[in-house]
Amino acid sequence: MSKPTDKRNPIPKPSGTRMTEQQHIRRIAIFGSTGSIGCQALEVIASHPDKFSAEILTAHTNDELLIKQAREFNPNMVVIGDEKKYQKVKEALASTDVKVFAGERALEEVAGIDCYDLMLAGIVGYAGLRPTLQAINIGKAVALANKETLVVAGDIVMKRAVEKRVPVIPVDSEHSAIFQCLVGETRNRIEKIILTASGGPFLGRKPNYLVNVKREHALQHPNWTMGAKITIDSATLMNKGLEMIEAKWLFNLHPEQIQVLIHPQSIIHSMVQFEDGSIKAQMGLPDMKLPIQYALGFPRRIPNNFPRYDFRKVSTLTFEEPDLRTFKNLVLATEALHKGGNLPSVLNAANEIAVFAFLRNRIGFLEMTDVIEKVMGKVSFIQTPTLEEYFESDGEARTYAADLISL
Repeated sequence: MSKPTDKRNPIPKPSGTRMTEQQHIRRIAIFGSTGSIGCQALEVIASHPDKFSAEILTAHTNDELLIKQAREFNPNMVVIGDEKKYQKVKEALASTDVKVFAGERALEEVAGIDCYDLMLAGIVGYAGLRPTLQAINIGKAVALANKETLVVAGDIVMKRAVEKRVPVIPVDSEHSAIFQCLVGETRNRIEKIILTASGGPFLGRKPNYLVNVKREHALQHPNWTMGAKITIDSATLMNKGLEMIEAKWLFNLHPEQIQVLIHPQSIIHSMVQFEDGSIKAQMGLPDMKLPIQYALGFPRRIPNNFPRYDFRKVSTLTFEEPDLRTFKNLVLATEALHKGGNLPSVLNAANEIAVFAFLRNRIGFLEMTDVIEKVMGKVSFIQTPTLEEYFESDGEARTYAADLISL
C-alpha cells in the first residue's frame, strides 16, 4: 500500500499576542451551544474559568436556553438561527453587553469575526459546514464535533485547513482517540485505524425485531448521552459509517486502512495499528466531556474530577464484527467512502431527512435505510465536485428523500 502524503494538522497555537499559560484565557466560540456537545462544553468552561471563556454562543431554535447561557457566561455575541426569535432574545439580553444576531447568514458572518481563538463546531448536520469554513478562512483553530462537515466536503475543508495552517482537532470520542494515539507519531506510518462502536441499543437484534422499533426505543443508548440525531445514527450504525468517511479526511487515510469493530463496553474508544504491528489504544469511561476538554485545552491535558476507569473492577472487554446484513447503513456508508466524489454528501443529506422523518414517526426504523439507498442511486455522481456542486448535490438529495417520504 502506498504511503499517503503527510497532510496532518499543524499543532494549534492561541491567536493574538503571545502570553504565559497563566495569563492567557482561550476564547471559545461555541457554534451549537444549546445542543448536547455545546452544553457539555460550557460545563467544561465553567469548571476552568482561568483557562477558557465563552466568546460566541449560537443556537438554532432554542432561544430560552440560549438566553440562559448568555446571562450566565456573558459572551461577546450570540446568534439565534430562527429569525422569528430575534426580538425575544434581543429584549431578554438588553440589560447586558451581549450583541445579538439572527439567521443562517449571521452564523457565517459571526464565524468570520476575529474575536475568538478556537471554534467548537457543534452544529448538528450539514448546517455546520459554512461557519466552519469561515473560521478556517480567518485562521482559527477548529474543535470539530460536527462530522457531517467532513462527510459532505472533506477534501475542500481539509485542503483549506492545510493551506491556512489551521488545526482541526476532533471532538468525536473515536476520532479524538485516534488523534491522541497519533501525538508524537508524526514520522511513523499508520497501517490501519480501528474505530470502535458500542453497537447501540439494538446490538444482536435482527430485522424482524427492528421493523417494529419506535423513536423512544432508538433513543435509549446504553452508554452515551447524546443528541437525538446522533443517537439514532448510532442505533442504525450510520454514525460509524460517517465516522469512517470523516477519519479518511482527518487522518489522510485510504479506505482500506479503516476498520470498524463492535465494542459494547465503550471503554476503548479507538485504536491505531502502526506498520510494525504495534497498536495504541485510547481508553476511558464513556463521557463526552473528556474529549471536549482535551480539544479545548490541546496540547495540554487539564486536570479534572471526572470519574475514572478502574481496572480492578473489569469483568471483560469484548469485540466483534458488525452485523452488515442487519445494519445496512454501514454498507451504504462504506460504498460512499470507497467511491468518494459527491456520494458521501448525498448519503449524509438523505440520512438527515430520513432521521428527521423517523423522529417524527413518519417512517419506520428499517425504512431509513431504504430511503438512503434509493437517493444514492438517484442523484447524479460527480467525481470531483466543487463546493457549489456539493451544495447542489445536498439540496437535490434532500428534495428527493423528502419526496419519497412525502414530507
